Amino acid sequence: MRDPIGERVRGGEHGNASGYRRDRVRREKQAQAVRRFRLLIADGLESGEGRPLTPQVVDELRVQVLGSAE
Repeated sequence: MRDPIGERVRGGEHGNASGYRRDRVRREKQAQAVRRFRLLIADGLESGEGRPLTPQVVDELRVQVLGSAE
């Protein structure tokens, strides 16, 4: 049976198996973040016409998110 992790370590890509695993976890987190970002962009584009970001709009958004204006 092949040992892909061992091959990567022996090939010099990673110092040890733990380094390989950490790299895989980091790459998966990055891929998840990219997928989430793309979904947010798509949601924004589908949400309708935009509006200028004025201080009043910022206050309205703050109330929606935090529950009160500061």
